[in-house]
Amino acid sequence: GLVLGGLGTGTPRGAMVALTGLVPLLTGALDLFPLGPLMGLPLKGADVRRALGQPEEAPLLDLAHDGGRSPYAPPSTLLH
Repeated sequence: GLVLGGLGTGTPRGAMVALTGLVPLLTGALDLFPLGPLMGLPLKGADVRRALGQPEEAPLLDLAHDGGRSPYAPPSTLLH
């Protein structure tokens, strides 16, 4: 939305919005974690997973709350 909306305006401010929208897309596609160095972690996603003791194919965010075992598990419904 940010990329297309920003480019659709045709203004310099819109171009800045489009660039802002590209940042998370590019970091995800390149497997980079730009906030890692601020947290004492590496920049590369594979190195972050290795530093955290996660399998190479594990996602950086465990949205299913299952320890990264199944990327297709539904989110946990437990309230804790």
